[in-house]
This record gives sequence, C-alpha cells and structure tokens, in this order.
Amino acid sequence: MSAENKVAIITGASQGIGASIVKAYRDRGYSIVANSRNIKQSADNNIVAVDGNIGDRSVAERVVKTAVDRFGRVDTLINNAGIFIAKNFTDYTIEDYKNVLDVNLSGFFYVTQFAAAEMLKRSSGHIVQITTTLVDQPISGVPSVLASLTKGGLDAATRSLAIEYASKGIRVNAVSPGIIKTPMHPAENHGFLSNLHPVGRMGEVEEIAHAVLYLEDAGFVTGETLHVDGGQHAGRW
Repeated sequence: MSAENKVAIITGASQGIGASIVKAYRDRGYSIVANSRNIKQSADNNIVAVDGNIGDRSVAERVVKTAVDRFGRVDTLINNAGIFIAKNFTDYTIEDYKNVLDVNLSGFFYVTQFAAAEMLKRSSGHIVQITTTLVDQPISGVPSVLASLTKGGLDAATRSLAIEYASKGIRVNAVSPGIIKTPMHPAENHGFLSNLHPVGRMGEVEEIAHAVLYLEDAGFVTGETLHVDGGQHAGRW
C-alpha cells in the first residue's frame, strides 16, 4: 500500500515537535488528523484539525472517528501531546498534578484505545509515544517528578503494548527526546539548555520527526524507546 493511502493521527500537533511530525508524515503522502487544544484548519484537504483536550475521552473519540469518517482508516498514532511543569516536588499543586496526568496519561490512554481498536480491524498499525530522556537520566537542575511519573508510565506502557500486540500486526515504540528547540524555550535560555547535553547543543524538532519516521519504516522494531537526546541518557558528564 502506498503512503498516499495511509492515515496518521498526531496529537499536540499545533506547534513544535508535533507540527514537525505532521509535516514529515504529510511529505510522505499520509493523510493527517491533527489534534491540539487550539489548532486551526489547514488549507491542505489531507490535513484535518480536531481541536480539544485529548485528555477528554470524548475528544479522543472524535479524533479517531474523524480519521475513519474522513479517510477510512487509522494506520499510525503519534502520542505527542504533553505538559511539562518544572517545579520542586513539594511545590506542585493539585491543579499541576491533575493537568499533567490528564494530558500525559489520560490523553494517551483514551486515544490509543480508540486508535488500537481500528488498527485491530486491519491487523496492522503503528503507535509511537513521545516521552522524555529525563525518565532515564534526571538532571539536578531540572526538577521533573511529574514528567517522570507520567512519561515514565508511557515508556513502560510502550513495551507492554508492544508485547500484547506483537502477534496482531501492530507495532508500538517510543521516542525519548532531550531538550528540543520549541516555542516553550525562550531564546535567552538556549545557552544553559544546550550545556545540559553532552554534544553541547539542543535538539531540533526535525530530528525528532526523523526518529519517528525511522521507527515507521523499521518493520522489525517494536517495544523500542529510541533516545534522541544528544547523549543525555548515557550518563553524567
């Protein structure tokens, strides 16, 4: 089947990494359903935007239903939507906790259930989580317990789902980024953030998109977490 007939769902798709992944898949000829809280419709008829909080089960259902109603299928799901709040552990509020779990975990859970159900009908599909290298290598200057709690859960769930679906034609993988140049990082912080990586620079959004496409093409790879983090996960330096 040509890529022109395939359909990808991408969450957190309005900017940064998500927008780059949308472009990468569209360049491959995929039709796209793109989700974010505040996302605008594209002039491209093969990209359909569905706005709303993916942590709301009805929004997740609408995202997958849109893919099926508009394009007839779901081939790939990229769980990119996420919230990162850097605070000391005792400074996190109940609202912080609920918001991070809502998007990072509930959003993954709901949309993946709906998408996987469609993939099972065809015995074919690919699911990718975008996690964080902080799961494997915390940094003392970047407090990140809620990120580790939630994205670490996605990292573990990736392997569990990979085994559950290995004989059913569905692969499940993850990409674990370091700190990437996105609108959430002001330019004045780039020097400090670059020094947190052994290679001495921040990552580019295109590098994450390229990693996702590698996994898309790697038919013998499932249950893998691919680190794209300038060496952060390898240890202290």
